[in-house]
Amino acid sequence: MNMKLLAVAGGKGPADVVIENGKIVNVYTGEIYDGGVAIVDDRIAAVGDVEYCKGASTQVVDAGGMFITPGFIDAHVHPESSDLSIRSFAEAVLKHGTTTIMTDLHEIGVVSGLEGIEAIIEENEITDLNMFFVVPSHVPFSPLLETSGGVFNAEIIKKALEREDAVGISEVVGHYILAGFPDLLDSIDAVKKPGLVAAGHLPDMKGPALNACLAAGVNNDHEALDGPEIVERLRGGCYAMLRESSAARTLADQVKYVVESGVDTTFASIVSDDLHCIDLAHTGHMDHHIKVALEAGLPFIKAIQMVTVNAARSFHMGRTIGGLAPGKRADINLVAGDTAETFEVKATWSAGKKVAENGESLVHYPVAEHKPCVLNTCTLLNPITPDSFKMAAPEGAKKVKVKCMDTLPWIPITQPREVELDVVDGYVQCDVSQDVLYIAQVERYGKNGNIGKAFMGGFHLQSGAIASTVGHDNHNIIVMGTNFEDMAVAVNHLVDIQGGQCFVENGEVVKDIPYPVCGLLSDLSCEELAAEKEELNAALAERGCIIPITCMFLSFICLAALPTLAITDHGFINVLTMQIEDPILGVAE
Repeated sequence: MNMKLLAVAGGKGPADVVIENGKIVNVYTGEIYDGGVAIVDDRIAAVGDVEYCKGASTQVVDAGGMFITPGFIDAHVHPESSDLSIRSFAEAVLKHGTTTIMTDLHEIGVVSGLEGIEAIIEENEITDLNMFFVVPSHVPFSPLLETSGGVFNAEIIKKALEREDAVGISEVVGHYILAGFPDLLDSIDAVKKPGLVAAGHLPDMKGPALNACLAAGVNNDHEALDGPEIVERLRGGCYAMLRESSAARTLADQVKYVVESGVDTTFASIVSDDLHCIDLAHTGHMDHHIKVALEAGLPFIKAIQMVTVNAARSFHMGRTIGGLAPGKRADINLVAGDTAETFEVKATWSAGKKVAENGESLVHYPVAEHKPCVLNTCTLLNPITPDSFKMAAPEGAKKVKVKCMDTLPWIPITQPREVELDVVDGYVQCDVSQDVLYIAQVERYGKNGNIGKAFMGGFHLQSGAIASTVGHDNHNIIVMGTNFEDMAVAVNHLVDIQGGQCFVENGEVVKDIPYPVCGLLSDLSCEELAAEKEELNAALAERGCIIPITCMFLSFICLAALPTLAITDHGFINVLTMQIEDPILGVAE
């Protein structure tokens, strides 16, 4: 018990900090009224009339009539998608008013298992970012369809759930619930006790399929693609997470539908899921999402609720975070303006410590001394040569029919397209004039040497090859190109630098970005890494690529749980049937 906190709250001692002359945004009652906040250590002692909490030693902050809100919460985010090490990520989001995240660090787990995740959690301990661990529900993410470095089964999950910072399990895939995967169902059973949550991954789940997932115990979901799917989840008592990720900008349409439908938004929150570091550097984090929601017609108080108390409650954490009230963690923002045009975070306190002011970070964290378990994670079982990527045609064929997967330009969901391709010396050739490129995934953990091969459309790259060690949700090496030679150079280069992304043309590395941590993360600052990525994206755009964040889209083409087609080290995946298919359909007439 914090006796100092009790004394200040009861009027028997001075607060450490008093923020006065503001407008309290009360997310519990939906009111906005004049007042302030008193802080003791890392907790809130009083809200509203806090004059009685001031003493000679109290630091007094004049809010100048600005709104005082709780610190923002991102209830579903993968920090690894920013490609920033956790300390760089913390610095970047804190200055945008985000004080708490719920994350599974799933991508780290895919590469380095629970040991790797615990190493990254330890790296975050010196930061001011409040981080809760949502234990990965299964790794590999798509059993029997991919190879991963780490493994999460029911036994490991139950061990991880014993951690004090664990709040549940993440990314429970709807299709796997319906298929009755025993290990996954066992993991869901492990969180059927007070305080723990099963967070869903339910794309395209509607009607009976959605009902089955909710009946199994799924508590929240971030994969609704439109407004009707959001409302269906809300009506089912499921916390619906309206998503605005760098790869899926769906928030505005979802908000408009929710507002027009008039449903109660108590069970709705806003999340970022996958946040590109360029977006983080130039547009922000939850503060930007609030602007998008306001522009789409969401009332100011509801927008703040969706990134504070609603988000906290979606993980049963409302007792300690998510609002301005006595005893709550002192996560506080000063905000100018309640419209999309005027909204701006002016100052942020995390656990009572001022961490940002006027868009500038007041904290800086040293680069971590990374543990060996998250370093040197790229090992090839077999040499990679241009021949590694060739696909043999049926004997005697001069032209073949193939199934090409096209990415949508606004979200990396794939659709099939049948095309005819030439055969040269017995091997199928890509065709940039039809926007058909080679794509492959190379197993990089030294386990089996698998290489999956297929054909890709939607990117419109005209020359060279791009490769990345970021490939959801196995993080093998994904490579896409117009020729086998550049693809081989790109893959081998990434192994040489132990992870990252690169573009190769005419056998030369045009641009590379090293990711030494698990082949996923850089120790650069957000601004530095964003500049590097902009150079890579510019080089690709010059070669015809129309996807602005090429590597992020490419990483999702490996996700065998995202409709409709995917590529893993096991091969060309039909996500709907969970089967490996031959992309070559037969000889063309």
